[in-house]
Amino acid sequence: MKVLVIGSGAREHAIALSIAKSPRLSELYVAPGNPGTAAIARNVAVDISDNASVVAFCRSESVDFAIIGPEGPLVAGLADDLRESGIACFGPGRDAAKLESSKGFTKDFCREFAIPTGAYARFTDVDQAIAYIGRQIVPIVVKADGLAAGKGVVIAMSQAEAEQAVRDMLGGAFGPAGAEVVIEEFLHGEEVSFFALCDGLRATPFGSAQDHKRVGEGDTGPNTGGMGAYSPLALMDEAMTERVMSEIIAPTMGGMAARGAPFRGVLFAGLMIGTAGPKLIEYNVRFGDPEAEALLARLEDDLLQLLWDCERNGLPARPPKLSPQTAIAVILAARGYPGPSERGTRIKGLERAEGLSGVTILHAGTRSDGGSIVADGGRVLAVTALGSNVREARDRAYAAIDQIDWPEGFCRRDIGARAIESEQVDEVR
Repeated sequence: MKVLVIGSGAREHAIALSIAKSPRLSELYVAPGNPGTAAIARNVAVDISDNASVVAFCRSESVDFAIIGPEGPLVAGLADDLRESGIACFGPGRDAAKLESSKGFTKDFCREFAIPTGAYARFTDVDQAIAYIGRQIVPIVVKADGLAAGKGVVIAMSQAEAEQAVRDMLGGAFGPAGAEVVIEEFLHGEEVSFFALCDGLRATPFGSAQDHKRVGEGDTGPNTGGMGAYSPLALMDEAMTERVMSEIIAPTMGGMAARGAPFRGVLFAGLMIGTAGPKLIEYNVRFGDPEAEALLARLEDDLLQLLWDCERNGLPARPPKLSPQTAIAVILAARGYPGPSERGTRIKGLERAEGLSGVTILHAGTRSDGGSIVADGGRVLAVTALGSNVREARDRAYAAIDQIDWPEGFCRRDIGARAIESEQVDEVR
């Protein structure tokens, strides 16, 4: 089978690594890819924001199956255009992708189909939004309605902070993504990234992870696209997984089918698990980044077969087989991220780092320059490691990071810290 993976980040590198293991694979392309994917596939210079160009490439190379990594092409209807051209693909169509492209749509959807979520209101007018904030308690959450690369969320600890977030968003800080804001109740509990594979008719759980969104240690500073993740979460045992599937995923699948937009692809539910059980924070309609880097490191089944089964309405009854080991992914970012970051700085020591046991280096924002690897983005590398528990996996990841010579980069040194504290408590007991 000829396969095209669409995207250029660490998520797509992780997907390509998993796909490359499949006995069904005959040839693997990545568009546009990065220096990491170039080692396992053929990178192709296709503009993934141009649906016609992607379709034309698939036709010219007789691609059997396209796997869409990032949200942008999904929201732009690439899956629809591929399928209409007779090319099988993994990912939801434009209408189903509204679960990610509009937070207001998703909140209204949850209300209609009785999916547990926090209280909310939607606004396009600054004065009305600020008046609403004045009647709420803090903390409160202010979100840009549209896609903002994981950065359009402000957890406001004061009414003044919430009001400023509204002014910024509706004032154009996120462009069209902030033309409307959603103001939400702040939910208390443990945040979880939960994944389910979906074939339009049914869904099966695909594991859990926990992302670390804020740029600074101790969960301080602005939100980012994600500074690291680990998988699995002890909280997501069989009973809680069944609750999430029955209370959140199943009614979503049924509701989207009722809307005439059956969901095929991977459904990423951002959850808050509190005393009342799971509540939906938001949906994404693709593998998370950096969650995918951790989750796919644990996959023991054939990813290509699983994704093909989603497209062909043929998911197996059993969930995919995941290693009982813990995986952790730590993001190395360029100085200045999540704001303007330095580019063109040289990164050395990658081979030395990847030579450590259980470690994989995934490229996110890099490019080749005269035989060297240089930074070419905000989030630049994902250092992934496996271990028997969170502590062992994290120790391996940071040992690998310490082998990388890149003074212009930084990372959080506390990824998985709370989980390690829980492990220590369990050991004492």
